[in-house]
Amino acid sequence: MAASSTVSNIRLVSRHYEDLVNRGDESAADRDVRPDFVDHAAPPGTPPGPESVKQWITTVRAAFPDISIVEEEAIANGDLVAVVARWRGTHNGTFFGIEPTGRVVEMRGIVIWRIADGQLAERWAVLDYDALFQAITAAGEEAPGDTPAL
Repeated sequence: MAASSTVSNIRLVSRHYEDLVNRGDESAADRDVRPDFVDHAAPPGTPPGPESVKQWITTVRAAFPDISIVEEEAIANGDLVAVVARWRGTHNGTFFGIEPTGRVVEMRGIVIWRIADGQLAERWAVLDYDALFQAITAAGEEAPGDTPAL
């Protein structure tokens, strides 16, 4: 793959994060996500495509209205882009049954994206949900059994 394609793939992922996550612009899903997009980290039964991405960001931003993502590293190889990132937000809305705490929380993770024809085609993620739920769960409470797909 040419260096220009590698750079453009990283730019696509970075722009997607900036517009969708940091700005809450759901139109980024229509622009960036293929109709057959598959999120391998999403809960079972999540439909493919941009609508699932919009549902996800709506849920996340309802719980963490000031959510932001900072890319610490992005590496591309062929049609894949791997991103090491830090998510940060204030827990001001219910999240998977956990009432708002007002706590500022941070979660780190690695996400791998596959790019096809200039759009996001697949996503795999490994995120530190233990740290997130520990931060928003009061002492003595149990974190939910199902892990969300942030």
